[in-house]
Amino acid sequence: MPKSRIAIAGFQHETNTFAPIPTTYKNFAQGGAWPALTPPGELIAKFIKLNIPIGGFINAATDWELVPGIWAGAEPGGYVSRDAFDKISAMICADIVNAGNLDGIYLDLHGAMVAEGIEDGEGEVLRRVREKVGYDIPIAVSLDLHGNMTPEFFELASAVTIYRTYPHIDMAQTGARAQALLAQLIKTGKPFAKAFRQLDYLIPLPSQTTMREPAHTLYAQIEQQNIEGVASSDIALGFPPADIHHCGASVFCYGTNQTAVDKTANQLLGELTKCEEKFVNPMVTSAEAVAKANKLATSANKPVVIADPQDNPGAGATGDTTGLLKALIEGGAQDAYLGMIWDPEAASLAHAAGKGGSFDASLGGRYPGCDPVKTSVTVEALGDGSFMFTGPMFGGSHARLGPMALLKINNNSCDVHIIVSTQRTQNADQEIYRHLGVEPSEHKILAVKSSAHFLADYEPIAEQVIFAEAAGANPCRLENIKYSNLRSGIRLGPKGPVYNR
Repeated sequence: MPKSRIAIAGFQHETNTFAPIPTTYKNFAQGGAWPALTPPGELIAKFIKLNIPIGGFINAATDWELVPGIWAGAEPGGYVSRDAFDKISAMICADIVNAGNLDGIYLDLHGAMVAEGIEDGEGEVLRRVREKVGYDIPIAVSLDLHGNMTPEFFELASAVTIYRTYPHIDMAQTGARAQALLAQLIKTGKPFAKAFRQLDYLIPLPSQTTMREPAHTLYAQIEQQNIEGVASSDIALGFPPADIHHCGASVFCYGTNQTAVDKTANQLLGELTKCEEKFVNPMVTSAEAVAKANKLATSANKPVVIADPQDNPGAGATGDTTGLLKALIEGGAQDAYLGMIWDPEAASLAHAAGKGGSFDASLGGRYPGCDPVKTSVTVEALGDGSFMFTGPMFGGSHARLGPMALLKINNNSCDVHIIVSTQRTQNADQEIYRHLGVEPSEHKILAVKSSAHFLADYEPIAEQVIFAEAAGANPCRLENIKYSNLRSGIRLGPKGPVYNR
């Protein structure tokens, strides 16, 4: 019996429509924390070892003939340029057409991509693929937990799986689950009964982590589900910094019995509704965060970790605002390490000065949000930004962050050190510190620009985690965001004000 022939490809971007930095084709081509745009001939060898959905799909599809297309992903940021979107979508479609006769298609997508003139990036990718292959061939899709999903996308996909962890340590597992659903569709030759529901309130990113309640219990219940007639259930909690009509959380269910699928979807939506008041925003002011960290650090045996979620590059923010850095300096923080600020100029100056050299720096603050910190610094370490991640989320991926430096703030009232980088990415992996000779567990205070992904690698070594509120392009006080395009009636945060256009 011939093997099933399955085309596979990927196109991932998390788009923050409030971010000031557009996402161009170059961002997909060059890579960073994400792999660079990968041609078909390299896809399987590169991704089979990585905790990325398409890697999990490849590993699970041992009995199939896989026909690879391209895979493209870029660091979260502003709108994807129409040129980049059209070019990459065209490549995916061409690869699928050139694959010849197929039994199915798998796409590794994100769920929160917005291109210039296109609110529903994933839905448009699927629409273009369907134009080429028709509506009978099954298409399985894996998505990020932060997807802002639309009814149109739901209709175009045959089956969808979504990450069940945040931090996303189950990306490969999600791809494997997509393979299992696609295998069932091919075996039976029948489409799934399916159900899609949308929640009526937005959830801030720091509140969504599955390492805290209520998401921990919600997703544990999904993992334990065993309902006759239901093959799969998932929740996407949404990506709030996206000013689009269908921003927000949603539920996907698939199976062989429409009544059971609808009932399960309604139950999951009901659980989300009951949890509304439990999605508590954990942020305190930067000054309060530093004061608390200073107090804890005097007697702690482990580092106190401060997160800067509103300037998280992993949610499209610039990674160069200085609110938390100023608070560390003004608060007299001792043995404090901030990793990291996106500042190519400071990194270049540090490499020119050399290890042990000093120079006057203007750190961060290049984009709207806050002013740079002007101070004298000493270069403590230099790196080329090329290293392997080892943490639970990015482990095995090759970082390409360009020239980096560890700088000490020359100020006798504090002991603050910062990492500056040439490429922008969030700090969700301790190797960002180790690349510059810093062992994170040996210091009193660690500051990271991340919303929640850092928890997987940093909370195990932390005395306590504190979320600081500082300026940034990933706004987490949803009631204060000036949305223009949401659907009327949705609430801006748990128990927040109702949005009306």
